[in-house]
Amino acid sequence: MTAFNDFNQKIIEQFRANAGQVEGFGDNLVLVHHKGAKSGTERVNPLAAQFDGDNIVIFASKGGAPDNPAWFHNLKANPDTVVELGTATIDVHAREAEGDERDRLWKTQKQLMPGFAEYEDKTDRTIPVVVLERR
Repeated sequence: MTAFNDFNQKIIEQFRANAGQVEGFGDNLVLVHHKGAKSGTERVNPLAAQFDGDNIVIFASKGGAPDNPAWFHNLKANPDTVVELGTATIDVHAREAEGDERDRLWKTQKQLMPGFAEYEDKTDRTIPVVVLERR
């Protein structure tokens, strides 16, 4: 297991042991389940989230890396999934935000968590914004 996977696993364990609370993340963390686009392997990633009405919004920043995270490709291939929010498991449908909606959500995220502006500065790609709509 890589150091990154080990770090994520510790966050997942802390999230589940503390009703969704993880030190340093407040209430802005969700566990996103996704199925490998090619492998079909079930995976879970802890991700920073923003809430927009009933929707949960996540960001494919990958810390400003030049490529999108694997979970983004997996959700594009298999958009119907679940997220863990606090102690609840919620059925969602993932879709990529575009245009004015994307710009509004991205601007808000940079205001809420300024580190996202740093990720944007590190990369030449447009960081995808994913809206998880409750089903």
